[in-house]
Amino acid sequence: MKRIVLTGLLAIVSAAGLLAQAPAGPKPKSKSEIEALQALQAALGDPDKTIAACENLLTKFADTEFKAVALFMEAQAYDKKKDYEHMVIFAERVLEVTPKDVQATLLLAKYYATSTRENDLDREEKLGKVEKLAKQAIEDCKTAPKPNSAIPDKDWDDAKKDFVAEAYNDVGLANLTRKKYADAAENFKSAVDANSRPEPAYMVRAASALQSAGKNDEAIVFCDRIAADPNAYPQIKSLAANVRALA
Repeated sequence: MKRIVLTGLLAIVSAAGLLAQAPAGPKPKSKSEIEALQALQAALGDPDKTIAACENLLTKFADTEFKAVALFMEAQAYDKKKDYEHMVIFAERVLEVTPKDVQATLLLAKYYATSTRENDLDREEKLGKVEKLAKQAIEDCKTAPKPNSAIPDKDWDDAKKDFVAEAYNDVGLANLTRKKYADAAENFKSAVDANSRPEPAYMVRAASALQSAGKNDEAIVFCDRIAADPNAYPQIKSLAANVRALA
């Protein structure tokens, strides 16, 4: 679902599709801008081509209503390239244009949550950013409008639930770095509860944090849920089995 939402504005890039969007949605102002958007759609999947297509759109059409979309796509492309310096720059540019952009907020939160190490001198500064960004994302999800009228209401509601879950997961990772296992476990449990569908990755993190916090009975409950989930990846089932053995 998240992939559908992330590319939703571009998935219907065609002269008829774009011009048929709701009046409140972004629209191209010329045929040449439509062609630039179509080029961006065609570039998706290739980070370097996506970056070039985004730059082409942003350079040639400075007043484009798709500016935030293009900036986010470029941030994502740099994230895929593991060029995190540029990813941060473009994600922050998204927030300059649309301060309540949940996806850009979460992209930054995930970066700080996964890249910060226990012995970093600026650890608390970066983990503080995780908490601030995650809190902002959770709050913004309450009123976030659909980015495109073509997205069904149910899908958008589910996407927002998944965004909230992702925010809790990021805070959980931050607390793992601090070795605050009980706090991390509560964050991961909140992620499990918030997600639109069972997410074994959140469950195994909750189980591991609970086991590290000495709450073995609760850890085993999550491990057993994962073992019974036919959709859980074998690697996650293996991790859950290891946690259960420790518990």
